[in-house]
Order: sequence, then structure tokens, then C-alpha cells
Amino acid sequence: MRNINWGIIGCGDVAEIKSGPAFQKVQNSSLISVMRRNEEKVKDFAARHHVPNYTTSASELINDKKVNAVYISTPPSSHLNYTKQAIQAGKNVYLEKPMVLNSKEADELLGIVNQSNVKVTVAHYRRNLPLFIKVKELLEANAIGKVSSAEIDIAQSQNANLIAKTDENWRLNPEISGGGYFHDIAPHQIDLMCHYFGEVTKINKGYIDNNISTGDVVRGEVAFKNGVHFKGSWDFAASKDRDRCIITGEKGTISFSFYSDEISVETSDKTETFKFENPKHVQQPMIEQVVSYFLGENENPCSVEEVAVVTKIMDSFCGIE
Repeated sequence: MRNINWGIIGCGDVAEIKSGPAFQKVQNSSLISVMRRNEEKVKDFAARHHVPNYTTSASELINDKKVNAVYISTPPSSHLNYTKQAIQAGKNVYLEKPMVLNSKEADELLGIVNQSNVKVTVAHYRRNLPLFIKVKELLEANAIGKVSSAEIDIAQSQNANLIAKTDENWRLNPEISGGGYFHDIAPHQIDLMCHYFGEVTKINKGYIDNNISTGDVVRGEVAFKNGVHFKGSWDFAASKDRDRCIITGEKGTISFSFYSDEISVETSDKTETFKFENPKHVQQPMIEQVVSYFLGENENPCSVEEVAVVTKIMDSFCGIE
């Protein structure tokens, strides 16, 4: 395999700017087919993005002999089924988050992947954005000494824009999304904590309140093997917006927001600020890594095994057994 010929299943809002165009911009990568159930919309997407083929059938795209990799960008309820079909067809998969609906599905998917020769990467693309790469570099450089804790505090009022707006708000339908707004944005944030701090040793059962019109209030805690204690809070019925992560070490703190461009590092003798700019297509750096992985040039940038842990944490926070 010298070139990754992509087919996209679900060319909606995410594929429009965040990911879709990047498949045509990355070296050794081509976008040759797209699928959406609405024929008018998929035809329009293909024309605007100069994609030679389109279809309303996921099965047709998956079994297209010219397609050797599939990007699944549909709501989570269809992720497991489409991924299983792609694996059966011998196609590598780049799978949107949330990876699946729950830990039961995550375990099933992991078993299938481990028994196949197909490569599957999950789209936790924030790992490869400049700001979050810098945070990892600061931690590895011991910039704040031995880390003791990390805390995420996310709050969104009804007028905030952290959550993508769609005509049909499937994100509030647990049968489609796995849960509320928490399931839409928290996977990225929890994944970064696991990416930074490694093996999880304990997940404390969380708190969840579903009795609000805009989604969930979710809280939970995780202990990592290296001694870091993580606490997270997500409130989607807040009066004021908040978006912050504070990592505390013996020498100071690293502070950043998930939806801004700045990191602040405070120690006893100085404060440093770092600013970053994301690429136009925010998934492009991750897709570059995925293409290289599929071509056998590097390791998996985000494995199903890793994300199964994230799914378990989310289930525990939401009281799902």
C-alpha cells in the first residue's frame, strides 16, 4: 500500500471543515468517495470538495475495491456496526469520537480489532494540536516538578457554543449519542488526561444529574498509577461559561483552556505564557499520523485499547455499570 484512498461515511458538519479537506491535503492520501443517506446533500458535498464518487449506501462505499481506508463520521450509535463492516471488508478505519456508545461496545470492538489484521485509529485529534503537544512537552520537561493533581472545570450556558448545533439535536438522545452533551465533548478532555498521565488505577463513581433541559451535570475522579489525582466537572446548565484545566505540581501550575489558544505556566520565580494557532482543518495533524500508521511508518496515534479506558471512565462518571 503506497497511498491511502479514503471513503467517508457521514459527510456532515465535522467532515465539512475539521476533517474532510485534510484527507486531500495530506501526503500519500486521497479522498475518493463519500457517503450520506441524503442524496442531495452527499452529491453537493462531493461537488464542492472535488470528490469523484458519492453514494447513499455505506455498504457500497465499504466494499468499493478502490477504497482502502474508511473514515466513520456518523453519530456514535452506528460506529460499532460500520467499523465491524469495514473490518470484515479488510479496510483500515479512522473512527470519530465518542468511539462507541458504552464500555460493552468498546470491549466488543477491542476484541474484534485484536483478532484482525485491520488497523483502527480513534479521532482524538487534540493530542496532535500545538497547544496540547506543548502541555505534554512541559510535563515531560518537569516544568512544574512532580505533578500531584489535574482538574477540569467545564461549564456552558445555553448561549455558549462549545457544542455543535445541528437541525436534529441527536446529542441529547442517549440511544444515538450514548448520553448528553457530556458524551460529545468530554471524550477529548478525558483522553488528554490519560494521554498525559498514563495508566489508570482507580475510577471513583461519579455524579450525574439528567434533570435539566440542556444536558447533563457530570462530576468524577480518577487516580493514575503515577500518583496524579484527576477531578473533572461538566455543567451544561450553568449561568456563566467556564473552560479551564489546571495541572498542579510541586513547583507550580500549568493552566489552559480546551477552546482557547493559550497556556500559562506559573512557578515561584516566573510566569510564562505560550500562544498557539490551530490549523484551518484541525484534524489534519492527526490524519497525517493516521496515514503514516496505515502505511506502516509509525505507531498507532490513538488506539481502540486506549479509548476503551476513556469509555470506561465516562461510564463510571455517569453511573453506568
